[in-house]
Amino acid sequence: MPPYSEIDASNTCSKIGRVKVVVQVRLLPSAVQAAALLETLHACNAAADKVSKMAFERGVHSRNDLQKLVYADVRGFGLGAQAAVRTIKKVVDACASLQASIRTGNLAGPRRRKAEGKAIRFRKGAAQPFDDRMLSWRYDARTVSIWTTSGRLKGVRIVGHPAQLDSLRSHRRGETDLVRRDGKWLLIATCEVPEPEPVVPSDWIGVDRGIVNLATTSDGTNFQGLRLRRYRRWQERKRAELRVKRTKSATRRLRRRARREHRHVTNVNHVIAKKLVAVAQRTGRGIALEDLRGIRNRVQLRRDQRAIRSSWPFHQLGAFIAYKARRAGVVVITVDARFTSQMCPGCGHTARDNRRDRDRFCCRRCGFAGPADHVAGINVRNRARSAWVLVNVPEPAA
Repeated sequence: MPPYSEIDASNTCSKIGRVKVVVQVRLLPSAVQAAALLETLHACNAAADKVSKMAFERGVHSRNDLQKLVYADVRGFGLGAQAAVRTIKKVVDACASLQASIRTGNLAGPRRRKAEGKAIRFRKGAAQPFDDRMLSWRYDARTVSIWTTSGRLKGVRIVGHPAQLDSLRSHRRGETDLVRRDGKWLLIATCEVPEPEPVVPSDWIGVDRGIVNLATTSDGTNFQGLRLRRYRRWQERKRAELRVKRTKSATRRLRRRARREHRHVTNVNHVIAKKLVAVAQRTGRGIALEDLRGIRNRVQLRRDQRAIRSSWPFHQLGAFIAYKARRAGVVVITVDARFTSQMCPGCGHTARDNRRDRDRFCCRRCGFAGPADHVAGINVRNRARSAWVLVNVPEPAA
C-alpha cells in the first residue's frame, strides 16, 4: 500500500489565525466623477510606465532608492505626494512579482528572456492602489471619498452585499485597488477575517477530483462536469470564429469572452466548495483531498486531450475548499493520490484490471464493485483516517 499523506499545516486543530478574503464592491460614480477617475488611472499608469523604464535602464529596484530617483518626475504627472508614493510602490511590487515568477519556474526559456529584456509596461486603465489617506470609507452612508487628479471626490456611492460591507467595516487591511472592468468601476480590498478554532473531526469526507466528475465524495455525492465541458466547448467555438476575423473589435470581444468563462468556472467551483464545507461542518467531519501537485507533468496525453487537461480547474477547487473550511473551522488534509482509483477499499488489492473503464470499478480478488469515482473517494477517506491516527498518536509517558 502506498504511503498515506501529509497533514495540511494551514488548518490543524492547534493553529488559529486569520483568513485573507478579497472583498469586491461596486462603485457608482456620476458621469463627471467617472471622467475624473478615468483621468486619474491614466495619469497614474503613465507615471508608472515612466518609473518602470527608469528602473529598468538604471537597474534600480529598491523602493527607497527608486523613490529618490523618480519622485520629482512622478509629481510632474499631476499626482499628489501620496499618489506618487503608491505609484512607485506599484512598480516595485510588479518587479518583485516578476522575479518571483522567474524563481518559481513560471517563466522560463524565451518567455523569461522576453520578460527580462524590457521594462514592465502598465496599461492605461490598469488598477491603481489607494491607501487610507487617498480613500476613506463611509459605511453607514455607503459612500467613499477618493482622491483624483481633479480633486477629491466626496460622496461617491458604493453597492455591495451587506455581509461584504460588514467585512470591510470590521476586517479591512492595507490598500484598496481601484479597478475599471468592462466599463464598471470596482473597489477591491483585502480583509483579514479571524478563523474559528478548528473542530476535531469525528470522521472524514473523502473527495475525489476529476474531469468528467468535478468532485465525488465518499458519501456518494457527485458533482458532474458535463455541463461545464459543454459550456467550454461552446465558448471555444465562439472564440475560434472571432479569431478568424482578426479585428480590434474581435480582440476586445475575445477578452470579454475569456473573462466571462473564467467567472463561470470560478462560480461553479465556489458552489461545489460551499456545499462540501457545509456538509462537513454540519456532520462534524473533516475533508480529505488528493495531493494532485504535478499531475499535469506526470501524465502523457493524446493531442486531443491536452486542452481539456490544461483547463481542468482542480487547483482552484482545492483552494476554495481550503479557505472556506478554515472560515468554518473544518480541518482539511491532503493524502497521497496514487492508486486511489485502482485500489479496492475492501481487501486492499491494487491493479489496473480493477478498473476496466472510466466509470466502473470491480475488484478482481474479492468482487467489490461500484462507481469508480465513488470508490476513489472512499480510498481517500480511508487514507485520511490512517494519516490522522498516525499524526495524533499520544506520546508515551516518560
